[in-house]
Amino acid sequence: MKLGYVMMDDPRVLDTTLACVAQDLLEKGLRVSGVVQINTEREKDHKCDMDVKVLPEGPTICISQSLGAGSTGCRLNPEALETAVELVAKELETGSDVLLINKFGKHEAEGRGFRELIGTALSREIPVLVGLNGLNKAAFQEFAGNLETHVDAGQALEWVNS
Repeated sequence: MKLGYVMMDDPRVLDTTLACVAQDLLEKGLRVSGVVQINTEREKDHKCDMDVKVLPEGPTICISQSLGAGSTGCRLNPEALETAVELVAKELETGSDVLLINKFGKHEAEGRGFRELIGTALSREIPVLVGLNGLNKAAFQEFAGNLETHVDAGQALEWVNS
């Protein structure tokens, strides 16, 4: 069972890095399932729109919702996230060499989102690589049960193939 994580302080750099990792894996001929996050900048006073692209060639789904100016709540649209999870699950059924998930986030920490799909992939001996931030590291480590490996983004292909 291979469960790896890429961790960076800046979430936007992490998103871009994982998108590059996914592209590299695809270019090397691996069958990659999962999602990468694409952020679209908005006006100066608004946060970016968050989209995920379903790998390898699936749709791009907006997973953020507008809560209005000055809001501080979570902008994640849980229904959109679950739509992405369903599409990735279907893709995983067609065969995959690796499952790449843009982030083990709050929903995964709480037992939702991609959490079950991560477990499914691991039970099938499919390597799983997730993005991680400091906010959810403890929950991820609890979920992983000390089976996780920190993976340098530049070594992702080597890690998947090891």
